Amino acid sequence: MEAAYISALAALAGSAIGGLTSFATSWTTQQAQARTQRVANEKEKREALFGRFLDEAAKLYADALQSKREDAAALMIGIYALTNRIRLSSSARVVENADAVARIIMDAYLSPNMTLQEVRNRWVERHIDPLRDFSEACREELRIFGKF
Repeated sequence: MEAAYISALAALAGSAIGGLTSFATSWTTQQAQARTQRVANEKEKREALFGRFLDEAAKLYADALQSKREDAAALMIGIYALTNRIRLSSSARVVENADAVARIIMDAYLSPNMTLQEVRNRWVERHIDPLRDFSEACREELRIFGKF
């Protein structure tokens, strides 16, 4: 082959390799950004779901400690639904703690009413917080979320 052909083929090969490299870099960067965005969106959804569960559980638990209700099962529908939404996307530890919170609330509805002083003694002196284990499991899940 003549030197001119070799030079032209080398230039074309160099251009093709440069174009493919540029395309591959752009595609890889775009895929990484899309994955990061998906992870951030999923983490945000979980934070909102966990927050709704905590809000609902706190309201129900406070109500359960101070009032005996015949319609407790009807009140538990919301927490039951949230627990099962958590079950769809969360780790086993988070789900187990959500189930435990729901059981604690139901047990509280079935127990005798408590005075404000008895509630204080339970929470402060005996360090009983039915939402603590759940919230700690959620925090751990959100901390490691997206790292795998």
